[in-house]
Formats: sequence, structure tokens, C-alpha cells
Amino acid sequence: MKLGISVGYSGADMRLPIEKVIRAEQLGYDSVWTAEAYGSDAITPLAFIAAHTSRIRLGTGIMQLAGRAPAMAAMQAATVDALAGGGRFIAGLGVSGPQIVEGWYGAPWGRPYYRLRDYVIIMKKVFARDQPVTHNGKEFQLPYHGPGTLGIGKPLKSILHMNPDIPVWLGSGTETNVRLAAEVADGLLPLGFVPPIAHLYRPWIEEGFARAGNGKSWKDFEMQSSVTVIVTDDVRDAFRQMKARIALYVGGMGHSSKNFHNDMMVRRGYADAAGAIQELYLAGRKAEAMEAVPDEFCDEGALVGPPDRIRERYRAWEDSGLTGMTIAGDDRAVELMAGITGASKGNPG
Repeated sequence: MKLGISVGYSGADMRLPIEKVIRAEQLGYDSVWTAEAYGSDAITPLAFIAAHTSRIRLGTGIMQLAGRAPAMAAMQAATVDALAGGGRFIAGLGVSGPQIVEGWYGAPWGRPYYRLRDYVIIMKKVFARDQPVTHNGKEFQLPYHGPGTLGIGKPLKSILHMNPDIPVWLGSGTETNVRLAAEVADGLLPLGFVPPIAHLYRPWIEEGFARAGNGKSWKDFEMQSSVTVIVTDDVRDAFRQMKARIALYVGGMGHSSKNFHNDMMVRRGYADAAGAIQELYLAGRKAEAMEAVPDEFCDEGALVGPPDRIRERYRAWEDSGLTGMTIAGDDRAVELMAGITGASKGNPG
């Protein structure tokens, strides 16, 4: 099991836990992951991290599609990868949600499935640099030939000789996009993945491999899930801490009619709780929304408790089909998981 460390996106002040990342690299962690919402971006911090590290892979979890054109995403990924010495960048992509896409970026929600497909294909063409890039997709065209065009755009090939093997991963939890990731991408960041629903993913992914039509299989694909790790003797108190964030995302992150975190909770078998949390949160009853989060939901999606309990519950994650886990936790969690998985012995895989 490969280990990643999550640094997410910044709050009001731009801060990076660089010493924590350096320590994770020393412990044998395989990757570090940034994120973006509507503040700090996901790519710039990785350039800073690259300057302070030498081996750890640099992943975006995720780059929002609406934030940049696919060619620009490829340019940024390739630039950071080159500056970092090559072979270190993972381009994790996702659609975000309609409130951010339309409210922050001023772009239409449109057809995210086709946007993802076009985006990945274009990025891979840019990386390959075997010919000037052309693409005639349902969401993106290169050269552009839609409304407002002058009609003088020409196919171009990157000036920078890029690493042609920069992996592109998709962040999603829906059946359609999981299949898409297996078909056109190199990895998956599965939103809301927990061991009890691992069996859902295998047929979706294998169908995507079949659609790729090139002999693609599990050996060509990575799947890495984010896992909260809290080392504590008070498990119930840890659950209480987790419930505030869960209530925010399930209840208030997105519109009542389009909330992927709420959908994820339903997919995990907690439809009644998901409905109650959203209703309470949107009514301003946030404390009650937190109380409506089941302890079992918290426990399924995290590793919480004393070291022995975490070690025991880790076995389900180890047997779930994941190739990696991205750890969200404090310094004790980072150290403990390195020991449990063997990363600290120089065996992160």
C-alpha cells in the first residue's frame, strides 16, 4: 500500500506544512496532494514543495476543470514536473460542483462527463508531443471553431519537450466517471470510497478497461483514496470532531439538488441520514445536522482510535483493492501509518 499525505487547500492565510511533507518523504511516503476550491490553487504549492523535496510524487487532488483550459493544465503539470526533475507529477482532475463552476469561474455546468473525456485526451496529446494537437470533442475543440472564432487558429505542438508519461487521474465517485477513469486515465481518486463498498468499483473499472480496447488492466491503473487518521484514546470525541466537516459537506456543500457529497453518503447506504443532515443544515440548524451524522459513518471512512485499533481496522483498507491511501492527519498519524504499512522501512508499496 502506497502512502500519500494530504495538504489540501489553504484557509485565510497561505500556509503549507512543509516540514510535515519533508518528514513524510523521509518516512517513505509516495505522494503529496494539494487541492483547490475558491482560494489557493492546487498547482503553485506543488512547485514550492518540489523545491524542498527530492522524490515524493506531486499530486493535485484535484485541479478543477473550469479553472483552466486543458492545454494550460498540461503546460502547468509539465512545467512543475520538469522543475521537479521529471517523473513526479500526477495530474488529478475533477469537475468540482456547479456552484463553483458557475458561481466562481463563470462557466456553464454543461456536460461534465464529456468535458472530462475531452480534457484527458487533450492533455495526453499535449504531453505526447508527437504531432500538433487537434481535437474535435463534444466540449472542447482544438483549434476552436465555435461562435466568435476568427477561423485562423492553427494546430500547435508544445515548445517544451514534456514528459510524455505524466499520469492523469480522475477524482470522482459516480459509476459513469469511474468507468471513464478506467478507460482514458491512469488512476482514480474515488470520492467517498470505504471498504464496505469496494465491491462496487471492480466491475465499473473492469468495464472501463474493456472499453479502452488496448489490453489495459489493473497493472496499468492506480486507485488512491483519502483517509482521515486520528490517533486518540477517545474515539467518540474524535467522531464529534469529524461530524462538523461531514455536516458541512453533506449538508451545505453544493445546492440541495446537486451535492456530490450528499450523493456519496446515499451511495454508502445512509440515505435517511443524508436527507436529514441536508434539511437541518440548510435550515440553519447546524448543531443538529452534526448530531444527525451516524457514528458508524465516521468510523467506516476513517481510522480512529489508539494505535492498536487503527492497526486492526487498517486491514480492511489493505484488502479493499486500493493501491494507495492519502493520509489526512497530524504528525502522530503520519508517523503511525508509515510504521503500519512498512513505508518507514523503505517499502511504501
